[in-house]
Amino acid sequence: MSQYDVVTLGETMMRLSPPGLLRIEQTNVFEIEIGGTESNMAVAMSRLGLKVAWISRLPTNALGRRLARILTANHVDVSYVVWAENARLGTFFIEFGEGSRPTSVIYDRADSAMARMEPTELPADLFQPGKARHLHLTGITLAISHTAAATAERALRLAKEAGWTVSFDPNYRAKLWTPDACREGCQPYAEAADLFFIPLRDAQTIYGIPEKATPEEALGFFRSMLPNATIVITLGSGGALAAEPGKSPIQQPVFPVGGATVGRIGAGDAFIAGVLYRYLAAEARERWLSEGLLWGTAAAAFKYTIPGDMALFEREEIEALIRSAGSGASNVQR
Repeated sequence: MSQYDVVTLGETMMRLSPPGLLRIEQTNVFEIEIGGTESNMAVAMSRLGLKVAWISRLPTNALGRRLARILTANHVDVSYVVWAENARLGTFFIEFGEGSRPTSVIYDRADSAMARMEPTELPADLFQPGKARHLHLTGITLAISHTAAATAERALRLAKEAGWTVSFDPNYRAKLWTPDACREGCQPYAEAADLFFIPLRDAQTIYGIPEKATPEEALGFFRSMLPNATIVITLGSGGALAAEPGKSPIQQPVFPVGGATVGRIGAGDAFIAGVLYRYLAAEARERWLSEGLLWGTAAAAFKYTIPGDMALFEREEIEALIRSAGSGASNVQR
């Protein structure tokens, strides 16, 4: 049995936000959270029952230790984190909006500890056959620095050599790189991935999918580009559409979110965590994708009810939500 089900690599930052709907220029205090797509996923997958290791580079100070302890408290293994003296933790400020005022984010992550990570700092002893089963990467790691991108490239190569499966999400951030740079930088990872995740809006931005194109047409584009990968496209309020190689697409509607949405950030990470949970844990392999979409949309809906970036749910709560709503998944023809 493998020591880990999933290994992921990426940057997590300290999140500072004014209480409620205060503006940054109004507040005298900030609420502190941590946020990073890979660690958000790691926490969600751990809470669903998977064994997860998170690789990153953190400063050897109180901020880095606080972050690591939060992840450890959520049963994510941080023993492969690289600790760096005289380094800084990336931070971001988020000001929540409502109505006509959009939510805004200010990043302060340049030259962070993770941005300085080198390929030689990867734990080669981890990337061995049987040590783990799966590696998840995102385009954010590729965008934060050349050395972080080189580190991700080595992680991908070592994982494939070890016989692990791989998933990849471009996770486009306009403040980090252009659509053209993202498409070029992400292509080798997309081609190597066993599972490729992308929101429809990112498909339109990065790959030029026309806004008038149907989700089925977008799925067809990626199936042609990545014929050996399972493609999963999230559609916002339209749910998700996915297909394994050579099989009919599956449509999954969203779960209704009752009441106010208080935790939209991190919902996409919770969705991918739910899909990967069934990919790695489903007993009936012929149904893993339909089950994965179901668990992913349920996990995302539950995350909407939780403030902060992390999906602090229990597996039993997601199971109860699924039972209460029914599957709702269906095959659709191309």
